[in-house]
Amino acid sequence: MTFVSMTSARRNPTQPAAGALVAQEQTARWQAGDAPVATSAAPGAAVSAGAMVLLGGRRAFKQWPQSRAEIHGALVQGLPSAVLVSLLDQLDLLAADDVAAALGLSSRTLRRLRDQPARPLPADLASKAWQLAETLAKAGVVFGDAAAAQRWLAAPAMGLDGARPIDLLRTLQGGELVTEFLGRLELGVYN
Repeated sequence: MTFVSMTSARRNPTQPAAGALVAQEQTARWQAGDAPVATSAAPGAAVSAGAMVLLGGRRAFKQWPQSRAEIHGALVQGLPSAVLVSLLDQLDLLAADDVAAALGLSSRTLRRLRDQPARPLPADLASKAWQLAETLAKAGVVFGDAAAAQRWLAAPAMGLDGARPIDLLRTLQGGELVTEFLGRLELGVYN
């Protein structure tokens, strides 16, 4: 994997930022591997490679899901709590309380799950973890890197009536609003 330091990225404006290179490399590796790659959350879309990486990749999934239907099956069967540990370890700019609320948990329950990585997650919690990971992956693509994606999730967004995207992720409907807004941002529509 090739990384570009931020100073060299500033010297060469045609080269993407280091975070963008990581995302590009991940996509290339996944395409060559087992899973199709797409960042879209549209029904029938391929599995989001970014979400898979955030949730622990091969360590978390016994078999690579090839479709959203297979993701559904994996979520219903119960992913290990280790997927949450993997996700939380990568969220250094989001408050733990905000992440817990987005997952529908108390901070204490989230800490307890962190201490039991082999414990299977209930389907609703696994689904929320997938939604958060998929949203973070999509935001990382739209904003160029994971840090910018996390900052965006924690800040009020004008296109979401001033709501913070992380707060909207508490419900399925709010998650759909965030996903739709990210799609518009990707196309250059800012309201």
